[in-house]
Amino acid sequence: MRIAIYSRGLEARQQEGLKLLLAELAYYKIEPVVFQNFFNQFYSSIDISNKYSTFNCPEDLEDIDFLISLGGDGTLLDAITFVGDKGIPVLGINYGRLGFLASIGKDELHIAVKALVQRTFMNDKRTLLHLDANMPLFNGVAYALNEFTIHKKDTSPMIKIHTYLNGEFLNTYWADGLIVSTPTGSTGYSLSCNGPVVFPESASFVITPVSPHNLNIRPLVVPDNTVLSFEVEGRTDGFLCTLDSRREIVTKEVLLAIRKETFNINLVRLNENNFLQTLRNKLSWGLDKRN
Repeated sequence: MRIAIYSRGLEARQQEGLKLLLAELAYYKIEPVVFQNFFNQFYSSIDISNKYSTFNCPEDLEDIDFLISLGGDGTLLDAITFVGDKGIPVLGINYGRLGFLASIGKDELHIAVKALVQRTFMNDKRTLLHLDANMPLFNGVAYALNEFTIHKKDTSPMIKIHTYLNGEFLNTYWADGLIVSTPTGSTGYSLSCNGPVVFPESASFVITPVSPHNLNIRPLVVPDNTVLSFEVEGRTDGFLCTLDSRREIVTKEVLLAIRKETFNINLVRLNENNFLQTLRNKLSWGLDKRN
């Protein structure tokens, strides 16, 4: 078995967990393949008795059984850009703050690795969204697990976002921006802008305006077989376009469209964890002292 390890980097106090992970993989005779930049950060600071393979790009992840992300939710979102349509299950070990996607605690390392070896985990298939544009964007990695956003730059005035569903006019949003989230992303940026929580298997997209200048504008849930297209107007030359934590500055002349991606991302979940438990534990859903 070969397992890829991805991280943006760990603090010195967190590297003990990395040692434990490498020891667990060695115990089960699993070959680790470590992200090169991450390997460069820690190889001189911890005792390494074995030689490790490394990877730099998606093409290096051939014959990989799993990918382990060490960090928070942002790290996991970065990790899926390496996985793409390869179907490699991704397991997130939380070294960040909230850990909604990377929901497995670092104290569960032994349990998590054992579950991978014995195949006793659950495989959550998560929908992605895909961005089409009339100009090259995001270095060809034009998909997102959480959300796509259009947003004004910094302190520039609000923008007008003409929005269409399958070519039919929906609305012109006068706002700071607009979010299109997957069910997975409904608990992220969209939620902070008063969007609804949507179950991962609900087969939908959520359209959520950011600070709309209308009292009668509300988030909207649409089927994920819908194609959403956008034209943007504003007083400045450009605006921000994002896919998860990645961003581009584009001009008003760009044409953008969102559709469901043709492949899914597989997130590893331990059997005892589920979406409702995560809502209660991470977002304090339903918390009431009377209960």
